[in-house]
Amino acid sequence: MAAIGAVSAFALLCLCLFAAVVVWDQTRERQAYSAPTRARPVPTRVVEQVVPISPSPTPLPPIVIEIDPEADIQTQILTAVYQKVNPSVVNITVRQPVPHKLNGEDFFTEGQGSGFVWDKQGHIVTNHHVVANASEIEVTFWNDVSVSAEIVGTDPDSDIAVIKVDVSPEELYPVELGDSDQVRVGERAIAIGNPFGYEGTLTVGIISAVGRSIPAVTGFQIPEAIQTDAAINPGNSGGPLLDARGRVIGVNAQIRSLVQANSGVGFAIPINLVKRVVPALIETGRYEHPWLGISGVTLSPSMARDLELPVERGILIIDVIPRSPAAEAGLRPGTRTVNYKGRRIEIGGDIIVQIDDQPLHNFDDLLIYLSRHTSPGQEVILTVARDGKLVEVPVTLGVRPTRIRE
Repeated sequence: MAAIGAVSAFALLCLCLFAAVVVWDQTRERQAYSAPTRARPVPTRVVEQVVPISPSPTPLPPIVIEIDPEADIQTQILTAVYQKVNPSVVNITVRQPVPHKLNGEDFFTEGQGSGFVWDKQGHIVTNHHVVANASEIEVTFWNDVSVSAEIVGTDPDSDIAVIKVDVSPEELYPVELGDSDQVRVGERAIAIGNPFGYEGTLTVGIISAVGRSIPAVTGFQIPEAIQTDAAINPGNSGGPLLDARGRVIGVNAQIRSLVQANSGVGFAIPINLVKRVVPALIETGRYEHPWLGISGVTLSPSMARDLELPVERGILIIDVIPRSPAAEAGLRPGTRTVNYKGRRIEIGGDIIVQIDDQPLHNFDDLLIYLSRHTSPGQEVILTVARDGKLVEVPVTLGVRPTRIRE
């Protein structure tokens, strides 16, 4: 690059505006350069327990790389992110036994997914649905080294699992974690994974939306999911969704598609939720979610007006699960059925308008509050509209069952 003194003031200003830096570990940089390129929501929703976050491994001293402002900046950023993160991403192959034998022999099905290195102790994060019911797990690293892995813990409600490999710490490159609360619509989104078994594939798009709720295999909901149009296909599950600095902001988990392939609507589990779940899985092998035990719908001003309800916003309780914390606290379900815009809705029950000091405008507000601020055994105060009055109802949260109770 030419000396600054030889550049005009205008060129210096352009250099300052367009220069970008990318930081990565020294050891990782040396190896990375030589690396081979390889419907409608369910009423009762997922909630999470707050768990202290384990300290991250001490990072190696970073170095700063200047990107040539005369070259294509976007390309260089993507290339640098790939070189930084690809050594952290793994291909996961699982084998599951088939229930029926053929000629007396056991048969297995094989599936693939992605994951990423969490720490120097050999813990790898992926999706629960990638490793569920696996009898054998094989992890392949970016340099084609393959090792067996064992399950440390899984959480079906957040679709997160931790597996562990026995590998020297010098050969492990933990990811850098971002902050999903800071993600904004329109920002760059980068996915690295193994779609259809093609290792080390990078795709890029934008953050299409934040704060989505997506279904878990248990029937509950996963809150605050990140929506992206970066291509996510079968095999990408469990891999990282990254920002432009190569920090993990989510774990790729689902697509919305009629053909089981990328449709431009993909979803990632937010990394801040993963930060709460993973330490518990490493320590105990499981994660206990707080449970209220209701089903309901968001009450909008137009619905309240049409149905002549006493408040304009809140959560209209449709049903209270028997023997749940909500039932024990005396929360009231709907008492009569009405037809509202083609849907049958139970009304006449409590309408939750506040939890502790947090107003609730929709079901997601309750979902997020319970996820971020509560744990099983904790008492919360629900303010409900009942018989024309606002009533405070204390509820002691329980441990969520493995599936939604009918």
